[in-house]
Amino acid sequence: MSLTMHDGTRPGTLSLTARLAILSTLATTGVLIFAIVFQFLALVDDLEFEDNDFIIEKIRVIEAIITRHPDDRAHLEQEVHWEGTMREETRYLVRIVDRQENEVMETRGMDRMAPAGVFPPPARDTQAIGRGKKLRGPEGRTFLVNAAWTGEVNAPGSRLIQVALDVTEEEELLEGYKQKMAFVFLAGLFLSAGLSVVVVRRGLRPLAEITATAGRIDVTNLNERIDARVWPRELARFAAAFDGMLDRLEASFDRLADSSANLAHEIRTPINILRGEAEVALSRARAPEEYRRVIESSLEEYERLSRLIDNILFLARAEQRIEPIPLDAGRELELLQDYYGTLAEEKGIAISCSGGGQLLADPLLFQRAVGNLLSNAIRYTPGGGTITITLTRDADGGTRLTVTDSGNGIVPDDLPRVFDRFYRSNEARTLNTEGTGLGLAIVRSIMELHRGSVAISSEPGRGTSVMLRFPPPA
Repeated sequence: MSLTMHDGTRPGTLSLTARLAILSTLATTGVLIFAIVFQFLALVDDLEFEDNDFIIEKIRVIEAIITRHPDDRAHLEQEVHWEGTMREETRYLVRIVDRQENEVMETRGMDRMAPAGVFPPPARDTQAIGRGKKLRGPEGRTFLVNAAWTGEVNAPGSRLIQVALDVTEEEELLEGYKQKMAFVFLAGLFLSAGLSVVVVRRGLRPLAEITATAGRIDVTNLNERIDARVWPRELARFAAAFDGMLDRLEASFDRLADSSANLAHEIRTPINILRGEAEVALSRARAPEEYRRVIESSLEEYERLSRLIDNILFLARAEQRIEPIPLDAGRELELLQDYYGTLAEEKGIAISCSGGGQLLADPLLFQRAVGNLLSNAIRYTPGGGTITITLTRDADGGTRLTVTDSGNGIVPDDLPRVFDRFYRSNEARTLNTEGTGLGLAIVRSIMELHRGSVAISSEPGRGTSVMLRFPPPA
């Protein structure tokens, strides 16, 4: 058994605000992680590039000094001892070794901080120097080391130059940057979560207002509308669709109310007749012939009630499934013409048919729809009139069946409502007291089941024309 909260949600179900806030926070978290990692890696790469470039430059400078002043140690000592150790911002260590692995010159203390064995294999010349290697020296200091040969590797005068650059401050800078980025990430995460909740709640406020408006609507105030003009574009379409649904519901409720009143009237009339005849018959003893007349009259009212109930049940099955089959429309109309021909001849009305061909329809429903039209035409056409049935084919393959009579016609004010259930004009009630106002409503329901349409045109005193359009075969 499922549980439901008072607001219609199930226990444990996240609200739309929470879901959107979580998704927004996750998206922001992804962006923050990408931005922080990208910036950190870019910073590391830039620093390493500058440090490597500095070491390569120093190796080439020392090579140039050796090449220009091969016998002058003063220039080398200035570069190796003074430049590397006296300037704190460019602290580096240099070692120069000859082909016999004899030390030519070395920065003081370098053997302790950067022994020769920790350096990577030297490049064959100063033009092929790659990236250096970091190592942890004594006292917790970090060095970037690299090495290269000057001149030809096997030449007698070639020298091995090893350079170690102190990058401890840069490592500390990167470590501090990591901590700052971690703080920025956590602060951004919490700030994003808070702002997401605020933004989402504000963004969903129109939806909450629509929900509140919809919650106030019931059968007593179906005329209230959401008004799509004041909402954001996405919700405006929803509001317009919702208002359209309310329009249809209001119209349906109005028709239902009218139908209920008309149905009550249609049922009350035969019941009152039956009751009155029974009371009269029982008021005193009567001859058998009188009782027979009462029973015959009651039987007519029973038949009227039975037809009314059948029609109501048919209209109630608006979603019934049908299986259209190819019909010879001309043949079906001939059968209907023969069936209603006798009734028409009694009133002196001529029925004619023209056209033919096939259409897709349920045979029984097709006969009922056309039969209702013929029955109405005969009922409201005076003697000497004519009824014409024509079949035409549309360009798209659809079929039009038109029933035209030369009867009394319908006034313009009544035309929009003739397909409503139980609706009967004053003139119709006068000319036919036994009608129920369901004939054309049934015709419209049958055409909707066939995915077709029905239209009517009429002119008082000149007749009525009803057109049924059946869609083309799929």
